[in-house]
Amino acid sequence: MISQTFSATTPPETLCLLRLSALGDITHVLPTLRTLQSHWPSTEITWIIGKTEYQLVKTIDNVNFIIFDKSTGLSGYFDLQKKIRQQLKGQSFDVLLHMQLSLRASIASLFIPAKIKLGFDKKRAKDMQAFFCNQQISPQSTRQHVLDSFLEFPRFFGLDPVMEWKLPVSVSAIESVKLKTHSSKKLFIINPCAVAKAKDWRNWTTEGYAEIADYVADKYDMQVVLTGGYSQLEKDTAVEISKQCKIAKPVNLIASTNIAELVATLHLADIVLAPDTGPVHIASALGTKTIGLYATTNPDRAGPYNFKHCVVNKYPEALQQYYQQNVESAAWGKRIKTSECMKLITVDDVINQIENILRTRT
Repeated sequence: MISQTFSATTPPETLCLLRLSALGDITHVLPTLRTLQSHWPSTEITWIIGKTEYQLVKTIDNVNFIIFDKSTGLSGYFDLQKKIRQQLKGQSFDVLLHMQLSLRASIASLFIPAKIKLGFDKKRAKDMQAFFCNQQISPQSTRQHVLDSFLEFPRFFGLDPVMEWKLPVSVSAIESVKLKTHSSKKLFIINPCAVAKAKDWRNWTTEGYAEIADYVADKYDMQVVLTGGYSQLEKDTAVEISKQCKIAKPVNLIASTNIAELVATLHLADIVLAPDTGPVHIASALGTKTIGLYATTNPDRAGPYNFKHCVVNKYPEALQQYYQQNVESAAWGKRIKTSECMKLITVDDVINQIENILRTRT
């Protein structure tokens, strides 16, 4: 263990933040970044980030971004080392915040020279992360939301959290989305799918989404917009939802927006409905009213941070039904990897949250 020399009044000259993915977690890092920038304005900050995720935050001011492209395999590590050497000119970072629990990220950390390499606490340091760090955070509790766990990194240095996201929204992307939605109505966004294949057990039913689309179109004359990525699952899901709608005529933007346009769409939305996936967290970061659908994952750990009160939470029931456990006894972050449990969420559950949002809107 080396001595910790930096504090709220003694900032490091240079700091490197290592968080590669994914989109939702990148939004969770933003309050940590804003905390560092607020308390240590003179510190030069470098963020090592994934290629896709970079598109979400690339216009943030006063951050040096270095892209790590995992798709390039071994050459990606040497490319990372080359970029760091060019930036540091033979020096090392004062601090590395190793904020990703993956062996890939830990191997990448070997190519990042730093005096202090700060990682997660022993209880959460998966994939041998502790072997790649010389200091660890020490939270009072590990049963935290992911965003709060990230804030433990600046708290290690005595920095009080600054709860700001300031996620950039492109003006040109806003104009592009307005042309694509061609509607003056209020927008109800449905982002129906989590990451394709790997995490499709998080997805709700197409029938449920279609009923909600009809409900907001009929009762509130809202324009329903479908958002998502380029996978075949997402494309097929959009077709099925539209086919099952009896009243709504959704605008299908799935596979037709880039990251900047997705952010702009979520920014323009009045309400966003999605399972546990990147856009639910992006919308929350933007301050857009967000209804998260949770049965397979714990919203207390991974819900839309600013709209936890709007979550449809069937995770406790799912834990009991599939594992005969409750939230208190289950491992923190335990997942229920069957889409069947998402059927515990009813249309009425979602409608109740829509009504709660619209009733309390000022």
